[in-house]
Amino acid sequence: MDTKELLKKVRKIEIKTRRLSNNVFGGEYHSTFKGRGMTFSEVREYQFGDDVRSIDWNVTARYNEPFVKVFEEERELTMMLVVDVSGSELFGSKLQFKKEIITEIAATLAFSATQNNDKIGLLLFSDQMELFIPPKKGRSHVLRIIRELLEFDPKGKNTDLAEALKYVTSVIKKKAIIFVLSDFMADDYQRTLKIVSGKHDVTGIRIYDEREESIPNLGLIQMLDRETGELIMVNTGSKSVRQAYTSYFKDRENYFKDSFSKSGAGMISTRVDEGYVKKLLGYFKTRG
Repeated sequence: MDTKELLKKVRKIEIKTRRLSNNVFGGEYHSTFKGRGMTFSEVREYQFGDDVRSIDWNVTARYNEPFVKVFEEERELTMMLVVDVSGSELFGSKLQFKKEIITEIAATLAFSATQNNDKIGLLLFSDQMELFIPPKKGRSHVLRIIRELLEFDPKGKNTDLAEALKYVTSVIKKKAIIFVLSDFMADDYQRTLKIVSGKHDVTGIRIYDEREESIPNLGLIQMLDRETGELIMVNTGSKSVRQAYTSYFKDRENYFKDSFSKSGAGMISTRVDEGYVKKLLGYFKTRG
């Protein structure tokens, strides 16, 4: 992708997702994800109706007049986008790949966080840690994240979600909002997810394609495994083959739901062709 084409794509995504974050998600994001609590702001003279428990006795004794401590919400948060860039994300049976929907959702979340003056960081992973961008604020930072999501060429093709979760907790020490965007066609991450969810506010956003749910009877066809690069002949005319295909998808789906439910983490599932806006908004409203 040349620079001109990349900038055009970045601008297109910015216009669409920023409009969504401004008009739809901004307020919902603010009410859903609270700050870390109350932080000290100032000391002022006691006024009628103030809670006596907020009196600062040291200052009161010094000036021989009652003074109270004033607190305000510590709003600033850190959002981490943990994004799967393995080979399976380059699949789509309709107009868009899973990767493109993931990029749009990530951009929408990032602009929603920016509206609230929060920091946003990015971790791209496959079966290895591909790229880590430390959390920062601002539009230019979000645009950099979008550029990486669009053009980054990963070294690995497979998926290791457990290692990605371990990595993000090793580099992000304070409690953060973590969105994991993936098709979750993986396993062996439940134990790690439970540990991470005990420290951070974690939400899994699962993006899948309808052709991953079931495969039609098309006879003998050649298929490419995006994660291994292997070309294989598949007899889709076989009922047992179609059932095994559907069963594999269901197993991964159930493992995702079970893992996030047991970990106390949030979860959203959206199909490439059904639109993610209502799903995200519904999730925010339910949590808020």
